Amino acid sequence: MQINPPFGYAEVVALLKTHRVRLLQHGEVPAFAQKLNAIPISYTEFALAARDYPIVFTSGDGGKSFAPVAVLGMAAGENLYVNADGWAPHVYVPAYARRYPFCMAKVTLNNVAQQNRMICVEKARLDDSGGEAMFDAQGEPSAIWRDMQRLLSEYEADLERGRELCTILADYALLEPFTMQAKPVKGDALQLTGMHRVDEKKIEHLDVGKFKNLAKKGILGRIYAHLLSLENFSRLLERRAGRA
Repeated sequence: MQINPPFGYAEVVALLKTHRVRLLQHGEVPAFAQKLNAIPISYTEFALAARDYPIVFTSGDGGKSFAPVAVLGMAAGENLYVNADGWAPHVYVPAYARRYPFCMAKVTLNNVAQQNRMICVEKARLDDSGGEAMFDAQGEPSAIWRDMQRLLSEYEADLERGRELCTILADYALLEPFTMQAKPVKGDALQLTGMHRVDEKKIEHLDVGKFKNLAKKGILGRIYAHLLSLENFSRLLERRAGRA
């Protein structure tokens, strides 16, 4: 059996009832997210993430598929929402980071990709002496694990809705590539590439059926949350200037 860990995870193993896990402390940032300039978000997170981050769409396969992400920095390896104490206060923390060290991972069995994903945990966070038990001696889940399991299952379903959103945007040819350029008062010019956004003008030319489908599936509201969130690039620059 081969388990494929999500981006940012090193090595994951199937979660067992006997495992004890070192959980993230309040405000603690997963190691992979400390130097991450973009993080995936799901369908439900658009409204929450749009208050703090620019939301854009990226593609890892040359435009065949897209995924929504919250932009965290203006350069590779830069997360402007993290400081020595953890995530910046009063900022929404995406579920991709909150679920750590757990995840739902893809599994390949006998060279066949399995349809269902497996609940896994980052191996480095297993700690028999200092970790926390997720199940009691009778094998019943703890309150902490019940909450985490709910987050994992709801997030996984929400990711699927996000994938559907991106598929529809691509099918309707609403996405366009764009580059963010800025010239800080001090330092070199900045250029962030590899991003896509919705071309608002193209929405006006959609036929009635497609427009109604966007509204019916709740995509229209998320389009405008995404477009409004692009103003947060100015907040990114302010954070960067503050650190400088």
